[in-house]
Amino acid sequence: MAEPLSSSPSSAAASFTNEWSALLECASPAQDRQRLVGLFRSVDWTRLFALAEDHGVTGHLAASLRGLEEDLVPPEIRQALADRQRARNFLTLRLTAELFRIVDRFASEGIGALAVKGPVLAMQAYGDPAMRSYGDLDLLVRQRDIRRATELMSAAGFAPAIPLSAIDAGKIPGQYLFSLPDSKLIVELHNDRTLRYFPRRLPLEDCFSRQVRVRLDSHEVPALSAEDELVLICIHGAKHFWERLMWIADVAALVSRQKNIDWQQVSASAKEVGAKRMLHMGLRLAGGLLKMPFPERIAPAVQADAVATHLAAQALTWLPAAGYAAPGLFERAAFRLRMRGSWLAAPAYLLRLSLSPTEEDWQKGSQLSQNRFLDVLRRPFRLARKYSRSSRD
Repeated sequence: MAEPLSSSPSSAAASFTNEWSALLECASPAQDRQRLVGLFRSVDWTRLFALAEDHGVTGHLAASLRGLEEDLVPPEIRQALADRQRARNFLTLRLTAELFRIVDRFASEGIGALAVKGPVLAMQAYGDPAMRSYGDLDLLVRQRDIRRATELMSAAGFAPAIPLSAIDAGKIPGQYLFSLPDSKLIVELHNDRTLRYFPRRLPLEDCFSRQVRVRLDSHEVPALSAEDELVLICIHGAKHFWERLMWIADVAALVSRQKNIDWQQVSASAKEVGAKRMLHMGLRLAGGLLKMPFPERIAPAVQADAVATHLAAQALTWLPAAGYAAPGLFERAAFRLRMRGSWLAAPAYLLRLSLSPTEEDWQKGSQLSQNRFLDVLRRPFRLARKYSRSSRD
């Protein structure tokens, strides 16, 4: 097992030490029920519920309460959790039904698609599509198929955030986002060109060749292998500076539930995209914070990565606050540099992130910028304005 990381909140979050400890126990795949009951007896339940919502782990909290004494939890908290779980169940049913329709629609047109995160990750990590908090669907689709996929999504009633004119002009957004009018349903299409936070370009064809079928209800959905999904969620957590416990809990649950993970393939996939330190950091957080049993095949490499251990400890200074005590602009830049690893590759990675324009840089309403140089120039100034604040609005 990994050496435990300090799980105490920073001074800014010291007021909810008991609640934070209880939430960590709820999210752990090696949960100690006796300890959890003791922690529950000392928490402020309103504060614990709010903290669970901020961290996206109300499902973990609700699951942890099953079988416990009724009088241990205030009835209003039980009711609030039941209401949240009911709403999540309905949303999950709606999202999975839409996922089936989209995948079938794309397949009928010869468009390959792989589901990532969302209900598929919930099944791979927890065996329950309603366990995780998510509000959209994410799919990997080849860039050559994006135009036709956009036409199909539009024909199905979805409004594309990226117009066909931008696709025809060769503009690459952060994601191809689609929303259903008068609904909260959102679908995002990604590929090796939109996933900028991968240090090196994702070998998309290799991911398609290693795809698996994940059963959701009575359907099977094409998805990333557990090995590729693990690398992806570690990069995703690193992209967001591990500001929410949900992302760490997903790593811990996926590794704990998927007993036949090919760790040689995990290491190879992480190395190919330049994300070994991001992988190590995700595993270090999951093992040290949530008591995830450490696989013997990967443990020596993780424990030998002193920088990943240091970065994991640094992330814990802002993690409990769920984004309300986020690192500032320069701290973010330094963190990204060290996450990338090599002194040669790290500056190039940070420079690419700082200068690769997305739709926020080249699109204003229906107007598209025609000057790529200005798009590149605008981006660092926009990022500086965006991240100059030290906490969430």
